[in-house]
Amino acid sequence: MLRVLHTADVHLGARHADLGEQAAAQRERQFAAFRATVDVALAEPVDLVLIAGDLFDSNTQPRRSVERVAAELRRLVEARIRTVLIPGTHDVYDRASIYRSYDLPALAGAVGSDLLTVLTPDRTSVTLDSLDLVVHGPVFATKRAPHSPLRDLDAATAPGATWQIGLVHGSIAIPGQTEGDEVVITTDEIAATHLDYLALGHWHSTSRGRAGTTVYAYSGAPEPVALDQDRAGKVLLVALDERNGRKTVEVTERRVGQTRFERLELDTPTVPSQPALIQLLAGRADPDLVLDVKLIGVRPDALDLHTDEVETELAGQFLRIRVRDRSVPALSEGTIPPPDTILGAFIRDVEARVAELEAAGDDAAAGEVRDALRLGRLLLSGEEVTL
Repeated sequence: MLRVLHTADVHLGARHADLGEQAAAQRERQFAAFRATVDVALAEPVDLVLIAGDLFDSNTQPRRSVERVAAELRRLVEARIRTVLIPGTHDVYDRASIYRSYDLPALAGAVGSDLLTVLTPDRTSVTLDSLDLVVHGPVFATKRAPHSPLRDLDAATAPGATWQIGLVHGSIAIPGQTEGDEVVITTDEIAATHLDYLALGHWHSTSRGRAGTTVYAYSGAPEPVALDQDRAGKVLLVALDERNGRKTVEVTERRVGQTRFERLELDTPTVPSQPALIQLLAGRADPDLVLDVKLIGVRPDALDLHTDEVETELAGQFLRIRVRDRSVPALSEGTIPPPDTILGAFIRDVEARVAELEAAGDDAAAGEVRDALRLGRLLLSGEEVTL
């Protein structure tokens, strides 16, 4: 069995201009996730670590940051765990590439060995004899690919090895969504590679699939790069096995990121006041939590809420908190419009239905129809309602 750890999109050194004072803390979270990734590789232990691009957020990094990364990679070198990485679209292998400026294998103590390999346009694959494995990593010297990186890749014609793995940083084609991406591949192209496993980077959410005989997956970012990436925070452990001539590939997720996400819906009739809402949300305080609160339902007339004040009051108790008011005002009875109008006819028909249900003793259904009446009156009277 071959045991592989797959990660990508670590984006070390990201500036996070949108986070203000929290930017430095988020950079540390990303580095902590990278360190946790190495911890997982050592604890399993795995045979191989794959980094599918964008280890760094840009090619402009201070030497101390590169040396800090190299120190983590040295831990893998010292454990005799091999690592293969490719540049991505942020740390692209152009003239200013960080991989040209710094000899990462040398900094990690892997000179003269196959323990750390950076694949480039001039070296698009590496054979690891000790693992009976070939890793293919077609990359370009430009951010935008001149053609699909999988165009000329067919593992069926590659040098003999039991296992054939690919590394690509790019998007799987989705009509209407990915045409403008720098690097785009298709599932047909994936199938045509005949790879055992294709380790993908670029999408920050974990996902996986199969094309032909090839299992492919995005590991996602090990720590969210933006605070709306609620499917980030993981690495993938990949087990490749061959028994009786039959190959199997199993992929499991392992969490390494600190950031957690929670979505919370609150029915406004259950919220007595703004201070009570603040107290309720403060009970969930967690510096690692991104909390997205949505207020729904019919808002009582007496409830005075200002979501910006709630967010300001709680900001220091969460990594981030967002409070959105999607409630609707209570329905004022008022005068019913004439029956020859759409609104008037609607109200009379629905009220008649409510009366029928109440007469039949079906209070639950009558309540649902009353809710429909309330929303219908608001919509037909021109009120802006968010469902």
